[in-house]
Amino acid sequence: MAEDKKDSNRKVLGTNRKAYHHYSVEETLECGIELIGTEVKSIKNSRFSFTDAYARLIHSELWLVSFHVSPWPFETIHNHDPNRNRRLLVHKDEIKRLKRKVDEKGFTLIPIRVYLKRGLVKIELGICRGKKNYDKRHDIKKRDMKMDAQREMKNRL
Repeated sequence: MAEDKKDSNRKVLGTNRKAYHHYSVEETLECGIELIGTEVKSIKNSRFSFTDAYARLIHSELWLVSFHVSPWPFETIHNHDPNRNRRLLVHKDEIKRLKRKVDEKGFTLIPIRVYLKRGLVKIELGICRGKKNYDKRHDIKKRDMKMDAQREMKNRL
């Protein structure tokens, strides 16, 4: 019930589907993002790309790297740099915990989802571990078996 309420005030703008293929997501973290001017309009119109995006800890701050936000087409000279690093807004305690995880256990911080929550742009970061090729093949095999089983059930009914 609490999750229904949680999802009702969210509007998902984009999901990084490749992240689930290349990484196994251990846990997720919601964080804000520091945007300038026309970036908000571009993101609200889903004009962004997750390709090769990741989060990085630099000087006790969390930064989003390689997150492409297309320039707003109706703006003139005040447009933003599409590939600039953007600061993520997270509590200091969370940053310390993330730093320990990333340093010790070899996790990576990958953006999973971008959404609006009460009019604010939020990013869901996944604390991920890279998959090996055999893990990817195993997941594909499980998904295909599940689809075959569903297809059989449908045909029998």
